Amino acid sequence: MSNQAASSGETASGRYRREEVARAAGVKVRNLRYYQERGLLPPPRREGRIAWYSDDHLTRLRLINDLLGRGYTVNGIAELLHAWEEGGGLSGLLGLEREMTRDWVHEEAVTMTRAELRALFGPTATAEDTRRAAELGYVTVDGDLVTHPSRRLLDATLALVRQGVPLAEILDAGDFVQSQAAALADRFVGLFRQHVIGAQALEHLSATQLQHVTAAVTALRPVAGEVVATEFARAMARRVDAEVAELLRTEQ
Repeated sequence: MSNQAASSGETASGRYRREEVARAAGVKVRNLRYYQERGLLPPPRREGRIAWYSDDHLTRLRLINDLLGRGYTVNGIAELLHAWEEGGGLSGLLGLEREMTRDWVHEEAVTMTRAELRALFGPTATAEDTRRAAELGYVTVDGDLVTHPSRRLLDATLALVRQGVPLAEILDAGDFVQSQAAALADRFVGLFRQHVIGAQALEHLSATQLQHVTAAVTALRPVAGEVVATEFARAMARRVDAEVAELLRTEQ
């Protein structure tokens, strides 16, 4: 089967061509030159005819997007960036932005043809299952190619299917898990926002405060996952014990 990792556009060295950095930041390619002309974005490093952008460019583009989304004008952002640069706070803010937005998990995407997908899941998988999986974000479909963003979740799904669990019910369970995970994420982010960052917007924090928040993000990143994994394991142990006890009573 011709599985392949889907490319995110980023090279191993953190270098991006123009189209790649635009795609990763969620901006139009033409905006790069505009931002450079307005002083929002440093020029790329050139090697011959190729312009290379770095992780710093990507982080700054994401910051610009965030500020635009909060109602800042381009001129206002330029003034804000200049003030941060003069005050020494820009590097801290970009470092925080990079730490907060980097991947929480490193997933291997898997791409296959529709025929390979059918062969993998067997005749019980339907076109409706594929549509539902796409709706839930478990797959993206591009013509005859289907990409699953997580090999681990794909393997888990296959394990359940091979034990006789219908794919439609697995997708229902996935929908439930996604909603619960979103609620947990909201709770953890809310706690961090209230007790670590505080009431001020990030752009109003001092360089020292930004360093503190960045260190806190780094330290607390693994905590949320560990708490959820531990509590889920405890809940599963309790639930399985209760189910086994019920089965034993039924057999008596």
